[in-house]
Amino acid sequence: MDEVFGEDNFIATIHFNKTGLQSTKFISCSYDYILWFGKDREKTKHRRIVREKVPGDEGATGYTFVEEQVGLQRSMTKEERDAPAKIPKKFKIFDGTPLVSAGGGSDVEPIFFRAQNYNLGSNTHWKTKREGIQRLIQADRIVQMGNRIEYKMFLSDYGQTPLDNFWKSGGERGFTGSKLYVVQTATDVVERCILMATDPGDIVLDPTCGSGTTATVAEQWGRRWITIDTSRVALALARARIMGARYPYYLLADSREGQLKEAEITRSAPRTEPVHGHMAHGFVYERVPHITLKSIANNAEIDVIWEDHQTRLEPLREKLNELLGTNWQEWEIPRKLNESHTKARRHEAGKDSEQSLRDFVASCESLLSDWWEQRIARQKEIDASISAKAESEFLYDKPYQDTKKVRVAGPFTMESVSPHRFLSVDENDEVVDGWKLGSGSSPYDKQQDFATLMLENLKIAGVQQAHKENRLTFSSVTAFPGTKMICGEGRYTEGDSPDAPVKRAGIYIGPEFGTVSRPDLVEAAREAGDLGFDVLIACAFNYDAHSSEFEKLGRIPVLKARMNADLHMAGDLKNTGKGNLFVIFGEPDIELKTEGDHITVRIRGVDVFKPQTGEVVSSGPEGIACWFVDTDYNEESFFVRHAYFLGQNDPYKSLKTTLKAEIDAEAWESLNRDTSRPFPKPTSGRIAVKVINHLGDEVMKVFSV
Repeated sequence: MDEVFGEDNFIATIHFNKTGLQSTKFISCSYDYILWFGKDREKTKHRRIVREKVPGDEGATGYTFVEEQVGLQRSMTKEERDAPAKIPKKFKIFDGTPLVSAGGGSDVEPIFFRAQNYNLGSNTHWKTKREGIQRLIQADRIVQMGNRIEYKMFLSDYGQTPLDNFWKSGGERGFTGSKLYVVQTATDVVERCILMATDPGDIVLDPTCGSGTTATVAEQWGRRWITIDTSRVALALARARIMGARYPYYLLADSREGQLKEAEITRSAPRTEPVHGHMAHGFVYERVPHITLKSIANNAEIDVIWEDHQTRLEPLREKLNELLGTNWQEWEIPRKLNESHTKARRHEAGKDSEQSLRDFVASCESLLSDWWEQRIARQKEIDASISAKAESEFLYDKPYQDTKKVRVAGPFTMESVSPHRFLSVDENDEVVDGWKLGSGSSPYDKQQDFATLMLENLKIAGVQQAHKENRLTFSSVTAFPGTKMICGEGRYTEGDSPDAPVKRAGIYIGPEFGTVSRPDLVEAAREAGDLGFDVLIACAFNYDAHSSEFEKLGRIPVLKARMNADLHMAGDLKNTGKGNLFVIFGEPDIELKTEGDHITVRIRGVDVFKPQTGEVVSSGPEGIACWFVDTDYNEESFFVRHAYFLGQNDPYKSLKTTLKAEIDAEAWESLNRDTSRPFPKPTSGRIAVKVINHLGDEVMKVFSV
């Protein structure tokens, strides 16, 4: 890594505990590690990830008081100091810190607090001006400590501590989670790395895909991703994992909902600039305040909140004092009344009747309850203002969610490229010719080239049409050497009668890693015609867009069978003939309507060529699972601009079951249709329609308009 990035760009080694111990001869290993390098250390992005500060942690050892509720404070018990984690969450842990600083200053006048004057010592001054001290009093942030007053600092005022390079999971056995793949990394570990080093919209590269943990986490957190693997098993697992997952819908900062949420958090007016839904602007994150004495002393909103609530609190206090014959100040009002509080008035009220006495006590308790309700409401509003006006830190792992929405994976593609090939040699260092394998003259006869392996699978599996009953079964499939494109000959019977003719199919096998183009099909069809075949069957993993329009050359029908990705593992999987390894999905039957400057697409079904009878059979839209329209096709990539869903057996119910959520019926009706919404004529002059059947096979057709 030092050679790749440069030793000066090393940032940190991060250790994290594993699920289980790895036994060795000497000492068990319970931790793995991550090496963090940057391309340029000075420009490396870092988003600080924090965790909740726990009493007793470094920087949190001096907090020895708790506030059980507004107006009720006490010292921690010995049991609470020994085990602070057991303190109820609703209790607020705090400590007192000095209100004075050393040195002379202008703020030296005594402070009058709760009917008592507090003077400064020699050569000291108050940390804030008299106006700020008054706000601290109004915010209930000054506490008496013996014969002095101090600033009440809650643990939650700076309640987070940054992650260091030692990641210990909350679980007893480390970062946990069921594994889909033998070398799968815990999701939490990958999540922390991505959140710490990227922002929404950034690209994450994982050159060792495995089960797709990195891609799944990146998809969840709004990052673009690229993942690579040499194993088709790994890619198949990753694809199923990503497509089958449900992701939370986070509020985008560049959205109207995000603007309103941001205004709510910061207690400010919503922004009014236009929004575009750009992911790169990030999410609306939860945040933790960094509350300081200075931020409270400078918060003028506290004065407004105080005055507003005093108009309701003071009349209640005065009436309560009048009833009880007391002169309680705000800080003297108890949480509950006892017999001593009402003794004098009980005697006077009791002269009338027992009922009068009960009514009197109930009236006092009602007033007290109303006063405390207003007092608690004032404190909550002041605390909210303090949090909103203080400096804050984003919690990058806690964006706000819209729980009414369900998000699934965005569009992605799986591409394959030809790997570097190594020539096989025998024990005499002579190259083994792959075309000569199987001749019986070499100890390497068990090896097979890709085309031969595909022909063997084709012979057993046959070719599946759009419907399960329409399977093309070969009576024989043999190699056809000596040609450039045709590598095999397949024979099948056209029809079910005893005297049905036998047809010959030329078989063209596309590349193991790559895409078949239209020129390839034209050349293969021409070769099939010259050799006297009745039909060309092309088998490939991928076809380019232009090849979808090529259905026939002269008298030779061209059937394009899409090969299942499982065939990449054909040497390791047993072929029973029951799997859909070679599937032909026919030509979509599409009608275009032009109305002025707008176009409407209607899909009427799929036309499927049946080699058994030589007929073209039409099926209705019920054989189509979904179809998409690229309303401005650029001849390079298909972009889904319209999406529609058809099918049978109540796909609406199936969708609700799959997503485990309620679906807007009106929105579903706009998608469950065989006719598109009108759209303007494309600037490119072309549109493309992609159709997918219930087996997951797809075909695309391009139209010039």
